[in-house]
Amino acid sequence: MNIFDFFNTGPASCLIIILIAFDYLRKYSTDNFQRKLLIILLCAIFFAALFDYIGLTLERQPGEKTGVILLYIWSIYLIARNCSFYYSAVFIDYFAHGNAPRTKKFFVITSAFIFLYTISVIFNLRYGYYFYISRDNIYVPGTLYPLQLFFSYFPIILILVNVSITPKFIKKTQVYLIMVFVILTAVGAAIDIVLGTTNIIWSCVTSAILYIYFFIIRSDSQVDSLTGIGNRNSFFEYIKKISKESNQKKYAFIKIDIDRFKEINYNFGHLEGNNALRDIAAIIKGCIRRTDFAARLGDDEFILIASAESDISRIIDRIKNSINAQNKKQIRPYQLYISHNFDIYTNDMQIQDFLAQLDRNLYTIKNKLINDGEQNV
Repeated sequence: MNIFDFFNTGPASCLIIILIAFDYLRKYSTDNFQRKLLIILLCAIFFAALFDYIGLTLERQPGEKTGVILLYIWSIYLIARNCSFYYSAVFIDYFAHGNAPRTKKFFVITSAFIFLYTISVIFNLRYGYYFYISRDNIYVPGTLYPLQLFFSYFPIILILVNVSITPKFIKKTQVYLIMVFVILTAVGAAIDIVLGTTNIIWSCVTSAILYIYFFIIRSDSQVDSLTGIGNRNSFFEYIKKISKESNQKKYAFIKIDIDRFKEINYNFGHLEGNNALRDIAAIIKGCIRRTDFAARLGDDEFILIASAESDISRIIDRIKNSINAQNKKQIRPYQLYISHNFDIYTNDMQIQDFLAQLDRNLYTIKNKLINDGEQNV
């Protein structure tokens, strides 16, 4: 038995991938695009690890038919391996930037390259420039083997370039996770190239994917499942972080309530009430910067946190104008209205007292509007 058989982690990698996919498919995700990308990536890694294991198992087995089978198995492996690495680059692009249109373009370009690479692998069946199977049924690198390696591991360079040219758009935690993925993949690839095997990398890639998956699950626990923005957990974690900052940086807390929300639920049903919540959340998300924070605290209550140096009035005006624009389009069988209030927080204040005062001020505004028979948008 070859000594590298002892290091064959293909079955274990496949099992971990199956468990991740099974667990993820059972969870509700507000980000369906991320969900699709991760499933595609998991499928590619699964088939790469599986065919790698089958190929290593069949190598050196006697028989002419075995050689033919190995030729096709290793060809499928090369295609699946490239899919794994290139779709990893696509997934990490979305993981880092959260920009679906950008990542969709990247996905199309990547898929086109994989298609061309697949054609080259099909031609390799006849010409053997990437690899061929010897009479002893052993995988033998061809004359263009270095080029094939470059094609396979080029996405690692793409990921590094992606992170380095747009650092201000990527959170530190995301950079850390991306670097863990890159380092583990690079180390696994280097070991396989030096030792002349293929399967060490799958334990490394699977470990990196598992690590990122844990981060995704943790992030999902901080997202409001109805609206896709932050929830109470993420809000309290955020204010805990800013309250411990050593500097005296000031933050603007903007509290927003949907007016007449109970009327929407009563007159049009809870499904339309949910649509109202989603609409307001989408408007808020579209009117703030990436560095700002937004969350749904519960029911029809939303909160925004931005640097006090920001033009708070401009943020509020953008939200109000967007709501007015939607109302004019008559997308829903009702009009959306909000009440809002904001105050400035510094970390020398008691956060609970500050939030309580913010609530009291907002309800004062709402009661005044009701008493005056007016409605603020």
